[in-house]
Amino acid sequence: MNSEIAVSVTNVFKKFNNSLVLKGITFDVFKEDVFGLIGPNGAGKTTTLRIIAGIIKRYEGEVRVFSYKPEKAKELGLISYMPEDAFPYERLTGLENLNLFAEIYARGDKKLAEEYVEIGIKIADLGKKIYEKTSTYSRGMKRRLIIARTLMTKPKLVILDEPTSALDVESAVRIRNVISDMAKKLGSTIILSSHNMLEVEYMCNRVAMINDGKIIQIGTPTEITEKLGVRNLEEAFLKVVSRDQSVPS
Repeated sequence: MNSEIAVSVTNVFKKFNNSLVLKGITFDVFKEDVFGLIGPNGAGKTTTLRIIAGIIKRYEGEVRVFSYKPEKAKELGLISYMPEDAFPYERLTGLENLNLFAEIYARGDKKLAEEYVEIGIKIADLGKKIYEKTSTYSRGMKRRLIIARTLMTKPKLVILDEPTSALDVESAVRIRNVISDMAKKLGSTIILSSHNMLEVEYMCNRVAMINDGKIIQIGTPTEITEKLGVRNLEEAFLKVVSRDQSVPS
């Protein structure tokens, strides 16, 4: 495992409407890791991802992405972020969606744009459907296209918020395999959130568990499960959340 730090989050606090959403979270993500951030609804996962992505700019603490502030890393094109509710433009074909974003990220370099699209087509793996309007796609196909759009530019950091949310088993498995394969082939660092603990255990090198705006466990899936004496991350999470809730804030 690469021990160089890609992302550092240090003592970060974030308030919304006087409600403290993040309560001093600290963790590092190593280069070329697939890093999982897991927790229940309202735990602070999406807020954390948006801070790292440079979307939320006002917070207390320090965040660095390849030594840059997130906003600067975003400006330099080092970050590609896929929110949970991302969907393609349905009036366009899959290929047209890929072309549109390739041209934006290639910044006028036609050869680079063509390279991005070629990578995107392979990642999406939609066959002839790539030439059809995305309004005809299933939810799983749309998700694969969005993930292809996110990964095709070979960003140094990929941030995926609930990449398999609401998908059927077959679609979820295909997307998990795409994420794992492309992390290796592109050499990208990937941070993803998910409610599916077993999915995270399958894909991620390291995991941070977040609850009530606090990091309550961090390590490899094996380290966490062995430390807590449980069989899997799902059991580990239930155990630490139950323990965390029994201790007054």
